[in-house]
Amino acid sequence: MMLKKILLFGVVLCFPLLLSAQLTYGTTGLLHAPSAEMQRDKTVMIGGNFLNKEITPPTWYYHTYNYFLNVTIFPWLEVAYTCTLFKAEALGLKPYGYSGFTNQDRYFSFRLRLLKEGQFWKYMPAVVVGTSDPYTESGDGQISSTEGNGYFCRFYVAATKFIPVGKKEQIGVHLSWLFNHRKDYPLNGPAVGLTWNPSFHPQLRVIAEYDAKDVAVGATYLLFNHLHAQVELQKMKYFTGGLTYKIYLK
Repeated sequence: MMLKKILLFGVVLCFPLLLSAQLTYGTTGLLHAPSAEMQRDKTVMIGGNFLNKEITPPTWYYHTYNYFLNVTIFPWLEVAYTCTLFKAEALGLKPYGYSGFTNQDRYFSFRLRLLKEGQFWKYMPAVVVGTSDPYTESGDGQISSTEGNGYFCRFYVAATKFIPVGKKEQIGVHLSWLFNHRKDYPLNGPAVGLTWNPSFHPQLRVIAEYDAKDVAVGATYLLFNHLHAQVELQKMKYFTGGLTYKIYLK
């Protein structure tokens, strides 16, 4: 099994697959941690992912999948709608003749850019505030619900700065603070990440991060300027991956 994961990881690294998108949330970001990067104005992203149970909230004690629609409405505003699949067995529907993936959790995500990189000062980082799954009418029915739905709830502020390395390359430094009220999947702490785009193959991005819970490594690849692939090894060993198609309306 470990050999299979390593081979899958190596295949993506070796093929021509720059976009930053988060597998779990269907938004712009690193692997699982936020960043302050934004897509080009009027960019639409449609994608789907395999989610290892190690990357999801504990409600998913099994591997699952998600799919999403993401639109950068303005250069400073991004909105996403994400659905994550439930198994009938987990919902107690097996006695009624249901099996496999029969339902889904749905939520919106929002990202608002407050500052562009270098906007008022040469060394000014880009700054974004964002939220995913901020409200639910089940459980205790409030913003940032402590239980019930709102499984992927989080609020965050993120900063990103790119540092030149040599003449053509740069290292991205990403720092964020995440917060929610969840009892089953609490978030209240820093996340940090590093990204590198090699000059010999700029479509490739290598990522290392700490997402406020776990350390992960991964890579993204943009093929033909439209098809984006991403792979991740959560906790350095659990594979998660997906594909996204980008459409430029402007």
